Amino acid sequence: MAEEHALAHPTPRQYVQIAVLLAILTAIEVALYYLEQSIDAFTTSIAAPLLILLAVMKFVIVVGWFMHLRYEKSLLSKFFTTGFVAAMVLYVAVLFALGAVVLL
Repeated sequence: MAEEHALAHPTPRQYVQIAVLLAILTAIEVALYYLEQSIDAFTTSIAAPLLILLAVMKFVIVVGWFMHLRYEKSLLSKFFTTGFVAAMVLYVAVLFALGAVVLL
């Protein structure tokens, strides 16, 4: 017999709310991109980390809600989180190696 999930799946209204949140985060990303091109170096140095943070937030929302990872067994979530963290560490290491990220 199939195991019941402890949490109820999102309602259609919740899916729309999540989609609106993702659209707002995307609008902020687009605005940051254009601000970065038109404003001074301080904004440029802050824009890149903010863009990465917003992308990670959107990724977590999509994986958790639309891919239903938050309703799966915790072991699956731990495997996914470990892979995600490893990928982010590799990404940052490559950015450092290419000189795209500089520590203050």
